Amino acid sequence: MNSNHCSKLLALLLATTLVVSAVGPAAAMSASASGAPDEKEVGTDVNSTFTITKPFSEYDTWTLNGTTELQDVTWTVQLFDQGGSKIDQKSYDGQSFDHALEKSDAYEVKVVVKGTVPEVSNFTYDPAQQLTLADLNQVREGGSSDPIDSWSFRPYTADSQEARDAIDSARDAIDTAESSGAGVSGAEDTLDNAVSAFDAENFGNAVDLADEAQSKAESSQQSSQQTQMLLYGGAGLLALVVIVGGALWYRSNQQDDYDKLR
Repeated sequence: MNSNHCSKLLALLLATTLVVSAVGPAAAMSASASGAPDEKEVGTDVNSTFTITKPFSEYDTWTLNGTTELQDVTWTVQLFDQGGSKIDQKSYDGQSFDHALEKSDAYEVKVVVKGTVPEVSNFTYDPAQQLTLADLNQVREGGSSDPIDSWSFRPYTADSQEARDAIDSARDAIDTAESSGAGVSGAEDTLDNAVSAFDAENFGNAVDLADEAQSKAESSQQSSQQTQMLLYGGAGLLALVVIVGGALWYRSNQQDDYDKLR
């Protein structure tokens, strides 16, 4: 093989590599959310939209499955072309749905879920209770399923939120006091009782205990600061005494030397 032929072959291989690099792998299906809350009060309404891009990047036919823990739910599945025009729409009621998809001009699938936050049967402080806003799955022929994405949120009531805020404030006060060198064991014990009251859904008692824990932490920090100030003041006074004493001693010695010279 002559050098000219080798050069042409290398050039062809390089060109092929550049084309493959430029094209890259086909973009995979992805999902995003709009209006998905991180937390929501019990009894309030939720309206969230989930967008699935490139739904047929891997399979031409599959079923979109969705589930939620909201109540009084309506799902709306909307198909859009690449230009953003809606080409199909269908609605479902209930906490789950299945929507068959076949390859078409659809570039995006939007899933709108509307529902109400249900009552919570078991509140917990840590980890905080979570409810499923939406689980979206790709179900293929034969029943095999892959998750697309999942979203959840923390439900709360006015009472549970008040208790959580009080516990959070007490924890911040304890951390601040501890970082300043104050003793916080008593405050931490009271805070543990506040958390136990929260988990038992005795929110009023949880608030009272959290407030008590915060007061203990702040009092301990104040006492520690006063002690430090007294120590600093005592050290400063001692230093002043040493300086003044040294000055007097020096003057006395200087005076004695002067008298001897006379």
